Amino acid sequence: MRIYAASIAALFAAASTSAFTPSHLNGNVVLSQRSFAPSRSASSSSIRSKVALSSTVDPAIAELYKRRKRPEYVPGQISDPDYVRIFDTTLRDGEQSPGATLTSSEKLEIARNLAKLGVDIIEAGFPIASPDDFAGVKQIADVVGNEVFDDGYVPVIAGLSRANQKDIQRAWDAVKGATRPRIHTFIATSEIHMRSKLNKTPDEVVEIAVGAVTFAKGLGCDDIEFSPEDAGRSDPEFLYRILGEVIKAGATTLNIPDTTGWNMPWEFGELIKKLRENVPGAENVVFSTHCQNDLGLATANSLAGALNGARQLECTINGIGERAGNASLEEIVMSLALKGNEQFVGGPGTGKLYTAINPVYITPTSKMVAEYTGMKCQPHKAIVGANAFQHESGIHQDGMIKDKSTYEIMTPESIGLMRGESQSGAGIVLGKHSGRNAVGTRLRELGYDLDMDKLNAVFARFKEVAEKKKGGLDDDDLESLVSDQAGSVNELWKVTGLQTTTGLSGIPTATVKMMGPDAVERYVSATGTGPVDAVYKAIDQIMGVSVVLESYSMNSVNEGIEALASTRVVIVPTINGPNDSAVMDAQTSQLREKKFSGSGSDTDIITSSARAYVSALNKLLTWKMRRMANGSPDTTGVADAISVEGKAPEVVAN
Repeated sequence: MRIYAASIAALFAAASTSAFTPSHLNGNVVLSQRSFAPSRSASSSSIRSKVALSSTVDPAIAELYKRRKRPEYVPGQISDPDYVRIFDTTLRDGEQSPGATLTSSEKLEIARNLAKLGVDIIEAGFPIASPDDFAGVKQIADVVGNEVFDDGYVPVIAGLSRANQKDIQRAWDAVKGATRPRIHTFIATSEIHMRSKLNKTPDEVVEIAVGAVTFAKGLGCDDIEFSPEDAGRSDPEFLYRILGEVIKAGATTLNIPDTTGWNMPWEFGELIKKLRENVPGAENVVFSTHCQNDLGLATANSLAGALNGARQLECTINGIGERAGNASLEEIVMSLALKGNEQFVGGPGTGKLYTAINPVYITPTSKMVAEYTGMKCQPHKAIVGANAFQHESGIHQDGMIKDKSTYEIMTPESIGLMRGESQSGAGIVLGKHSGRNAVGTRLRELGYDLDMDKLNAVFARFKEVAEKKKGGLDDDDLESLVSDQAGSVNELWKVTGLQTTTGLSGIPTATVKMMGPDAVERYVSATGTGPVDAVYKAIDQIMGVSVVLESYSMNSVNEGIEALASTRVVIVPTINGPNDSAVMDAQTSQLREKKFSGSGSDTDIITSSARAYVSALNKLLTWKMRRMANGSPDTTGVADAISVEGKAPEVVAN
């Protein structure tokens, strides 16, 4: 089976009117916006409208954006045994990836794209971790959790908590404003975790788990998910016992994590089957999977769980997450879209499994997550990698020319990647004479759905680079510029001037001029072990920060002397320094320093390095400002521009 634009209607035959205007259809398709429900009872007030198609729009492309119907959401029940709920944990488990720090505004944008995608549940974060995490989860619950689509869909918003009352209360306070709130609580059940981490007996763990679910139920939450952490290495008999007890206490979803990525697919599938057969009350809950990718089997294990009766699959965009990551949403969704109708016989229902995911939003969401987290997909990543729909082999090219189905089992259009004429060798060259429309069109073909402000920012950078770069900018250059601008959402400081001197003799020196949030320019000269080190020391003095540069990487976007340089840095505030950023780790319950990443690009490698560093520092200062707003002491030095060492920065006269 393959998905093509011409035959996509078969996949979405039961679809309802889309809730969002496709970015590439210009003004030819008129689609309704989401309605906003100020309270849970307002979900029935969603707006309904018709789709008006112009004769110039390809009906097959418009069909891609139609939403598929799903069973009515009821905690602990799914009326259609063939329906698989998609639980996205990008904003919680995904953000735990080292360096994948997201701002509140970035989390909100990602959550809104997940709603466009149609995920059933959004795990918005770990509210107890910090005031900033709590505020981020609450914002998503209050906003995205009340934006009802015209087909009645609104995502469930979940908050993670450990199995104690303080955590659970905090999670409930964060998510209770959503139309459909959920508390997700967990405790470890494997022998090694109970003995070495918890120092608890099995009886004590059962008591804690039951108490946690009972407390959550008592708060008024009727949608409670329980996870026995490290279930993949737990004694099945103990799992039967503890899961049966939490069902009695009020759990509605039982999530079975392969926390360490230890299980083989047939092994994990058999575990799900045994649990469904042996846990008392199993018929009254939905079984779920959460598979880590330590052996590269997360997607395979999740699908094995679905084959054996799991009807909720937990996953992340691009498969990001702790260590080697999680099961990839795009891989799970497209596997079920392509093979769900024929390869899942044996579990409950008819074996014709399906989701309500609208896959045309996979590419825009994937790119957004990659840009905001700074975690790029490897080129050969399934579904969303840069090479997923590229063909270089002569034999493959010959087959593609004759019939695209010879080497593609799905079209790029079906996942929102509009290949366009340029992908067939007839694209326009983007140079210094190109206009905003040409740049915007190519970005949409590449899967970027930018609003006008972001497009203007990217276009301004495009014109700057195009003036210096002969031969025009290719797709990699454009994507690097989008990444560059992704860090300017909360731009407190920006570099307005930069000059360096270096060589075999003499001391590397940098003079940096910056404009701060008070619109006053300041400049400082500093020396270092090299030109980049000198620039970073000057920036530190102007911005008044003290950080450790944990990671610095630079890549040439393409070939040639005029190639664009793309730089990425990861910084960690100095412990007990003015920018200390300790947060609680969801898995270990230990305090750790929060990391911040930034990206920058320019034809000049020093400028590229400066832009990346300032982008990361702006994220740090924005995060600290939110903590100050929540009552934390003011130790950031924001807008003071007091140097860490050396003389104070000089103010440039107006």
